[in-house]
Amino acid sequence: MVLGISSSGRENGVTSQAVKKVLDSTGQEYEYISLSGKAIRGCTGCLGCARDNICKVKDDWNLIGQRMKDADAIVFGGTNYFNMLNALGQATLERTFSFRHMERFLLAGKLGVIVSCGYNPQDNPVKNTIKMFMESAKMSVIGSVEVGGYSQCYSCGPGIECAVGNIVKDHGFISEVLEEHLPKDFNQQEEANLEAYKAGKILGSILRARSQS
Repeated sequence: MVLGISSSGRENGVTSQAVKKVLDSTGQEYEYISLSGKAIRGCTGCLGCARDNICKVKDDWNLIGQRMKDADAIVFGGTNYFNMLNALGQATLERTFSFRHMERFLLAGKLGVIVSCGYNPQDNPVKNTIKMFMESAKMSVIGSVEVGGYSQCYSCGPGIECAVGNIVKDHGFISEVLEEHLPKDFNQQEEANLEAYKAGKILGSILRARSQS
């Protein structure tokens, strides 16, 4: 089973669309989880997990963590907030600290695909953050997809009047936001779609080969 996780606060945004594209392209059974609306605390450093590799903090992460352990592969989609992985994504990955005590590494050997989403996809540190977490868990990262994000300035309302926002940065002061001004939706990003399809195909192929060996 392939587990897809979108850390975006937007339930059906660009990050979720990209993660689902990868999942659909695998040809494998998969489960998709959006972190939108979830209550997930960061690691508290309590060390309650040190002897049994079970996180003692009780919230929405516990089921997600179990699904991560059950999966053969994880497609993790992270969103760039303030030039770093957003808090929901960071907290989710932090809590996997509970999987790596006593030399057990409960995610070891699982395949990983990274989806990083940001307004400037080529200058996005999110990819490296997710890669670091996956590799520290002894996972094998077999692909990554970089996706252009949808700036909140375009849907907040007063963005056309905000001198520090992305609408004015990209188009100057305009009287209204027209379709031609809008950032590209995932389905309009041809290169990102191709990369997501390729990553999913490769992931599915490796998983099929593993099951036949």
